[in-house]
Amino acid sequence: MCARVLMVASSDSMPNINSALCQIATEKLTNTHLITLQTVTTALRDEQFRYYTFSTLIFSLLFMLSRLFVDVQHLVEKMDSQEEAASSSLCLTAECFRAHRNACVQCTQNQSCLIDLGSIKLSFEILTRLLKISSGGSNDASDSLRCGIQFLGNVAVGNQLCKDDIWELGFPHVFRDLLELADEKAVSYTCMVIHTCLDKHKTEQLVKDTQQLRLSLKIIDLCRTLPDVDWTVFIVTKHFLKSSELIKKMYTEMTNEERLTLLELILAQLGVVEEENCVMLSIAQFLASCFTDHCSAVLTLSSESSDDQEAMVVIRLLDILCEMTSGCKEFMPLQNHSDLLRATVDLLKEVHLLGKTSKNVFTAAHDFSLTRPGGADSHPALSFKAHLSRLIGNLCHGHVVNQDKVRELDGIALILDNCSIDSNNPFISQWAVFAIRNILEHNLENQKLIQGLRRQGVADDSMLREMGFRVEERDGSLLLRPLKKDP
Repeated sequence: MCARVLMVASSDSMPNINSALCQIATEKLTNTHLITLQTVTTALRDEQFRYYTFSTLIFSLLFMLSRLFVDVQHLVEKMDSQEEAASSSLCLTAECFRAHRNACVQCTQNQSCLIDLGSIKLSFEILTRLLKISSGGSNDASDSLRCGIQFLGNVAVGNQLCKDDIWELGFPHVFRDLLELADEKAVSYTCMVIHTCLDKHKTEQLVKDTQQLRLSLKIIDLCRTLPDVDWTVFIVTKHFLKSSELIKKMYTEMTNEERLTLLELILAQLGVVEEENCVMLSIAQFLASCFTDHCSAVLTLSSESSDDQEAMVVIRLLDILCEMTSGCKEFMPLQNHSDLLRATVDLLKEVHLLGKTSKNVFTAAHDFSLTRPGGADSHPALSFKAHLSRLIGNLCHGHVVNQDKVRELDGIALILDNCSIDSNNPFISQWAVFAIRNILEHNLENQKLIQGLRRQGVADDSMLREMGFRVEERDGSLLLRPLKKDP
């Protein structure tokens, strides 16, 4: 190891790195000291050098960080200090954090040494003061903040003691202040630290009071405002979605805009093929209840001037419920949700009636050339009626109770009346026929009802044929027959 140190030091005309670091504690800070630190930072990039680093070098780095803490505190107390001296102190602080950061990369012994020496607590004390300086627009302070946060991230990786220490010192106030920074990189690094430290127990802490919950809501907001920061999405999908209590509490406190962000993340997660779905059944049941309680809000979209975020939430909830009930075994208990099917059928009745009584987005159209911005195909309610039919079909698949309930709610004729082509609802005919097929399957009462219906808005026979049925007319009534298979 000594030969290694001498080799690095020799290339930079520094025979003794430890000695040079110790001198910084008593000398006036200069560019020479910055060069010393840069030498150490570079050397610590080497895995072998990190592994064989003496604890004395780690101690020297921490001793220097302590000295710099005093300088940073002085800058906070006297904001009018000389700009050159302030810049020098902040550059040294950033470089010292870089050296700490590099020392921790995949090196448990250095992580343990730093936590034993109190480096995490000292780092938080410096960060809280740098936050005050960075608010004045100091680029050097921002650089120091970034490096300090990166150090916390590296020292936490794979070390539970460090994770717990960081969480205790940073949660929730320091983390929240860091997330409020205008510096996107600093925010991204902070999210990385939070993601690294979070576990089941810490996630449960987020629902304890308003201050903790505000941190969760801020992360959701960052998913929307900083879409390029992947760490926010990881926090939500890998931690938040594993706590139904947290999701319920957050959803209750959110604005509709924040709800839309959360629902978009959930919808995207449903499309990820993983061994285990991270969205819990209890969350799915909660979202189903939110849909049944507020689904009538979508009716406001019948007004051309409407821009109702609550209606948008209903639309996204419907999209999620359609995906959840499309053959996902873990979510099929949604078929037993007491009010979900009734609310869906009732809502289809209401939007269908609205579309017939006046011209609005729920009115069937036959113009498929609308591609201009703001056209019918860009309206948020596009395919809404089709998705209602899809959800009804999903809820009735292999479920006799729900099949009967649709009949009792006069939903069969309603769905048949939505089998016509509609450019505002692409594939509505297919989803309607799909729903009818699931409603009729092994259900004689429903099949008899179909046979007694007169031709009023009935589905195109070719559509039914695709599902294995044919329609025959006899004495003014329609009969639904299975197609004969070719011999």
